[in-house]
Amino acid sequence: MNITVFGATGRVGKEFLRRALEDGLHVTALVRTLSKLTPHENLTILQGDIREYASVNQAIEGADAVFSAIGTDKTTTLTEAMPLVIEAMNKENVKRIVTIGTAGILQSRSNPEEYRFQSSESKRRLTFAAEEHAKVYEQLAATSLEWTIVCPTYLPDGEAIGQWRIERNFLPVDGVRISVGDTAFFAYKEMLDPQFINSRVGLAY
Repeated sequence: MNITVFGATGRVGKEFLRRALEDGLHVTALVRTLSKLTPHENLTILQGDIREYASVNQAIEGADAVFSAIGTDKTTTLTEAMPLVIEAMNKENVKRIVTIGTAGILQSRSNPEEYRFQSSESKRRLTFAAEEHAKVYEQLAATSLEWTIVCPTYLPDGEAIGQWRIERNFLPVDGVRISVGDTAFFAYKEMLDPQFINSRVGLAY
């Protein structure tokens, strides 16, 4: 299996990449700085800008699926990049994409017509990141791709224990945290064995 990874140098991306390489999958990663990734016989590292179509398309050529852990980091990189990813996937006839979102773009339980970040359920005062992720959800939902958005709640560093609670389009009740390791592990399992095509998945312990 050939997987293209965007955001491979971030916390979740690094862990996803490690699992894929350990399992013998072939990975192509697009990065800005080559030195941030360790060479591996099954890893093709491309240097480029995810906000430029040529770089994105080169990374997706020959892929069976795409994984994105692109963050927001107070920029619009995420929402600039995703239309290019979608365009390249359509051009290369790649259907499957798993992305990391945020629990803020799940539906509110108290008012299901709202996202959590729009409701009193969200404790975050700043909504920029959630707004960016919501735009990506809406971009993907308008496609014919087989997408899944993994939506973890508070995301501290930590290794995977292989246990979690999940719910389609909502955050599991009283879910307050999920480790980086388990977020990457769940996303990796969902990539290999899709259970939530065309859905957001709330993820918490």
